[in-house]
Amino acid sequence: MSRGDDESPSSEEKKLGVENGRLENVALDDLPPDPDAHLSEAEKAAIDKKLLRRLDIRLIPWLSFLYLISFLDRTNIGNAKVEGLSNLMTPGQYNAALSLFFVSYSLLEPLTNVLLKRLRPSIFIPAIMLVWGIVMVTMGLIHDFSGLAAARWFLGVAEAGLFPGVNYYLSCWYRRSEFGLRAAVFFSAAALAGSFGGLLAAAISLMDGIGGKPGWAWIFILEGLATVIIAIVSYWMVFDFPDEARFLSNDDRARVIRRLKADRQSSAEHEDFKMKYFWASVMDWKTWAFAIIYMGADMPLYAFSLFLPTIIAGLGYDGITANLLSVPPYAAAAVLTVAVGWYADRTKRRGLSNIATSFLGIAGFGMLLGSKHPGVQYAGTFLGAIGIYPCIPNTIAWASNNVEGVYKRGVTLGFAIGWGNLNGVVSSNIYLTRQKPRYYAGHGVVLGYLAVALLGGSIVTHLLLRAENSKRRSGKRDNWIEGKSEEEIEMLGDQRPDFLYTL
Repeated sequence: MSRGDDESPSSEEKKLGVENGRLENVALDDLPPDPDAHLSEAEKAAIDKKLLRRLDIRLIPWLSFLYLISFLDRTNIGNAKVEGLSNLMTPGQYNAALSLFFVSYSLLEPLTNVLLKRLRPSIFIPAIMLVWGIVMVTMGLIHDFSGLAAARWFLGVAEAGLFPGVNYYLSCWYRRSEFGLRAAVFFSAAALAGSFGGLLAAAISLMDGIGGKPGWAWIFILEGLATVIIAIVSYWMVFDFPDEARFLSNDDRARVIRRLKADRQSSAEHEDFKMKYFWASVMDWKTWAFAIIYMGADMPLYAFSLFLPTIIAGLGYDGITANLLSVPPYAAAAVLTVAVGWYADRTKRRGLSNIATSFLGIAGFGMLLGSKHPGVQYAGTFLGAIGIYPCIPNTIAWASNNVEGVYKRGVTLGFAIGWGNLNGVVSSNIYLTRQKPRYYAGHGVVLGYLAVALLGGSIVTHLLLRAENSKRRSGKRDNWIEGKSEEEIEMLGDQRPDFLYTL
């Protein structure tokens, strides 16, 4: 029986069960033994709620803290610039150093999720943190452009595994209807990093002259040393995937795997890497659609975070004041990021959430581009922040919800995030010193990315997924499983006719 996307499930679908827009018809013999089989539904629900709360406490706070450190370490160069780092080089060399980070960062991202799965999170994440913490310290010891360029390149190499890795990692722990809020809380650390980074940079810059080093050098040295210490502690704070995580009892491990398999996810269990998973991602149109959408949010994100102190300084404020004034927009962004994550999880309207939020960013950069009044421009930075930041985790959750398979999902997230970050090269070169304080090119390019890639891409992808769901509901894709065994059908992942996309 055919029906539109907004109609209620059929009686047959209710019998199978519908979770997050996807039919649940899981063979019981494909699941681990149920440790709660003897309990009532109410008792099972209470145990599940307690388990979810335990996962949140164990996983989310520390991973969010690590991303705060990561984002702080990659963007504090913007704070260092207004404290005098730019005096060591020309504006063109400074922008080139910013670009080098994004080149190495984006090229390695598609591979890092495979390494994360093979090497274990408790080893992989602390190891890359240790490397980038050491690189950060060396940034405080540079004397010219060549030293900064080399440090930024290796910083990109080391940091490449954290953001896509943690998003992929979280998708292996939570159901689709639970992932968006967790991804939003995790990513809100980026906004807090911008807020906290401005305060921290303003305080550290007061060390100017101590040890014969300028204030900007101490920003890199102290924050790098803190990263090294946190990396060592992370060995005991980062856990492995559900089938190996040491904080889970055998019963809890079974519960986690059962709840993910009931959500049509195999990501909790071991799976050997095969190249067919890589090519399945590359040949899937959704990979590139989400890469375009993510590009539309990510390039503006980096332009905003790298140049916000510069933009505010261009309004006539000194270095310390500019860093302090960069705090409130980030705080507002953190609040809306979590709110959008919560709303999208509850309603499953991830595409519509992107569309609505993008209008705020478009309005904000329109104000920056169209007005020369400092008050209006500063207000524009608030709208710019709240219009960009929520779309990053929401797009990641949207992509993750619509790609099934352990490695396919990891490769898809790697490609989407990697392509988005490659566009950080653009963000590094559009705010031209000669256009201070209006920055027409910078604001205009960001506005174009928001309008075309983020807003336009979200609209097109939403419509295409909606059309595909209609075809699957009406039985037009049932021929995809004709003649296939149950195991072959399961291996189709999101190409199963009964897999319905999150819109």
